[in-house]
Amino acid sequence: MKMKKKYFVDSKKKIKKEIRLIGIDDSPFEKGQKGEILLIGTIHRGGYEMEGVVSTFVEIDGTNSTERISTMINNSRHKDQLQCIMTDGIAVGGFNVIDIHKLADDTNLPVIVIVRQMPDLEKVESALKNVDGFEEKIKLIRKAGKIYVYKLKEGKIHFQASRITIPKARQIIKTSISRGHMPEAIRTSHIIAAGVVRGESKGRA
Repeated sequence: MKMKKKYFVDSKKKIKKEIRLIGIDDSPFEKGQKGEILLIGTIHRGGYEMEGVVSTFVEIDGTNSTERISTMINNSRHKDQLQCIMTDGIAVGGFNVIDIHKLADDTNLPVIVIVRQMPDLEKVESALKNVDGFEEKIKLIRKAGKIYVYKLKEGKIHFQASRITIPKARQIIKTSISRGHMPEAIRTSHIIAAGVVRGESKGRA
């Protein structure tokens, strides 16, 4: 018997402007670098005030991103107020691919993956063949589901979602952006992660 999909956001309720979100991004690293890298999560009220920062480490091209992120969130004092997880892409630390459905189930929170540009999946899968455990990583990428378009006043971004309806995901994305093209929580995490590792953030988030 097929199990009914769980949704963690009530489709009848309006998304509040101060919905508590956590945005996650990884730190920069050099080509050929081994070991673990820093992962930053910032907690925001919608697209505005930041209320907290959490961090963990993930293995470059590894397999521990889902477990590390869920542990980071579940152990946070902010957990009870959080209503959605947002990530910059489906993988961190190169090709440490996140199982977004397991992450949603383990944290009891919906997950929205922000995709800056529509990926060429054939090129992604070709690149993954040089990474250990590539078959499982490809499965996780495919399992994440359809990539949707979210149109902005100028330009567009793409997203995937788990355990949340697509209309609600669009509402949360709209609420989370206060400037530019990225949700504020992801933008802030990107800046902090780069600043910690490089001493100063560079370029646009």
